[in-house]
Amino acid sequence: MDPTRVRGAVSGDLKALTDIYNHYVKTSPATFDLEPVSLEARGEWMSRYAGAGRHRLLVAIVGDAIAGYATSGKLREKPGYLTSVETTVYVHPDRQARGIGARLYAALLAALAGEDVHRAYAAVVLPNPASVALHVRFGFEPVGLYREAGRKFGRFWDVQWFERPLP
Repeated sequence: MDPTRVRGAVSGDLKALTDIYNHYVKTSPATFDLEPVSLEARGEWMSRYAGAGRHRLLVAIVGDAIAGYATSGKLREKPGYLTSVETTVYVHPDRQARGIGARLYAALLAALAGEDVHRAYAAVVLPNPASVALHVRFGFEPVGLYREAGRKFGRFWDVQWFERPLP
């Protein structure tokens, strides 16, 4: 039996979500934030995902701990982009390579299936073979490469963009 449960995020998840994100801020180019984010700033971020709809924030729970989260949010601000979302997944560093990201993506894409969403997009900072494999597994296809799009840890990083149609 899989002990992982996926549910919508609640306000009590804020600290755990912030801790997971800040781990990647400090240790990885997966996000181009350069400094850890505060709980207040992360609370504002979390408020964008209140309720159902095309902008979702799901968490994976193993036991009583948050093991990761997935989001779907605005691709761009202009109204013509409303039927497109950008997706992302972050997994707690102690829970990687255990299927958590796959469970989150499956739940996120299932939740979006009933929404007015035409395409999902994802950006992967390279190299990241695990993230590339996850996206390909869920039907995302590479659509473009931004060369040296971000600078972190004293070097420039390429960003691979993926897209997936949604029914």
